[in-house]
Amino acid sequence: MKNILKVHDPNSYVRYVGAEELHPLVGIVHYDELNGFRSSLNNYGVYGLFIQREFPKHLSYGMKTLEVSDASIIAVAPGQIGGAEDSGQKLSLSGWALLWSPEFLHGTDLEERMSRYRFFSYFYTDSLRMESGEWLKLTQLLTQLREELRENSDSPSLREVLLSYLRLILDYCNRIYVRQTKKEDNTGDDILKRFHSLLEKYYAEGRQMDEGIPGVKWCADSLAYSAGYFGDMIRRATGGTAIGYIHSFVIDEGKSLLMKGYNVSETARLLGFDFPHHFTRLFKNVTGMTPSEFLGK
Repeated sequence: MKNILKVHDPNSYVRYVGAEELHPLVGIVHYDELNGFRSSLNNYGVYGLFIQREFPKHLSYGMKTLEVSDASIIAVAPGQIGGAEDSGQKLSLSGWALLWSPEFLHGTDLEERMSRYRFFSYFYTDSLRMESGEWLKLTQLLTQLREELRENSDSPSLREVLLSYLRLILDYCNRIYVRQTKKEDNTGDDILKRFHSLLEKYYAEGRQMDEGIPGVKWCADSLAYSAGYFGDMIRRATGGTAIGYIHSFVIDEGKSLLMKGYNVSETARLLGFDFPHHFTRLFKNVTGMTPSEFLGK
């Protein structure tokens, strides 16, 4: 069985690497100041951002291997497992780690916003790649945040200040995430081809007869993306939604069936609709006309 470090709270990791404990719910590590520490495979009960110039090789993230670029950020969330098993060798890293307990966010606006930061998803298996200016800005913010922790004892006012820093840091990370997904638009044709091929295969295999019309989550899972990230990519590639693309595909299939002589009820059944009127309603929503109007009847 693998040895796993259980990071129940931020200081579980802070103590492991030999850094300074500064707050019960927030931990910060400046790797450049450490004398070296052993790698660990971590079971996280906290949120974390690992902001480093270079990461150890062969990092795992869930059941996958994480693709890590130099000068980049890895984000983790409660319930996730990631890192590298202890090899017996000490690591010497350059950069920062910022960890915080979900309890720290309880009752704040940031608690609700966390689901919008899709780079915390298991399915986002790329690091956030920083530009030089972003590295400097994040380093400054982390340095200032640590000074606040060192100079002030825990209090409601300190927590408000810490939350302000955390919001800004997360928004910088999100800007990097958005930039990367836009760059991946250059390969948007590829994801659309894969998406379209997936739908074609689904209907060619007749899966709709038992499972109904495929949903966005099923498509995203099949292509190894989170539903949110997948939706972002499709929106940027097409200007529309993933569910809209599915509906358009289904209606195009329906047009072919209708033109082959199938009636509305038969077409609805062959497409995976439970009731013919569901097909008719979607057909009109997509095309602006009913199936009968489409056929000129």
